Amino acid sequence: MAKKGQTFQTYTEEFKLRVVRAYLEGSSSYKVVAEQAGIRHCSQLKVWVKKWQNGDSFDARKSEMNPLKGRPRTSFASIEEERDYLKAQVDYLKKRYPNLIKEKPPVSGLTTK
Repeated sequence: MAKKGQTFQTYTEEFKLRVVRAYLEGSSSYKVVAEQAGIRHCSQLKVWVKKWQNGDSFDARKSEMNPLKGRPRTSFASIEEERDYLKAQVDYLKKRYPNLIKEKPPVSGLTTK
């Protein structure tokens, strides 16, 4: 887990590719190649090699087109259609959570003076 104020080392795509090729073409271990390249831990090199062998990009976050996650937004053909959709949602929530509805007491026609 990251600690407050901790800085992370970032590596370029070219550097990652060069180090992966150095490992694959050489007869050295992950640890030796990582030390020669100045990588903090050999497990990072293992991850890069595995991604390269699977044909994945080194940084999966960059390959994602849309940073927003979750279900796609619902689009409507008309305002009336959207209104009906929202009313149905409200009705569902009222049925699902009836204790959240606060009804106002009926106002009587009589007033006291």
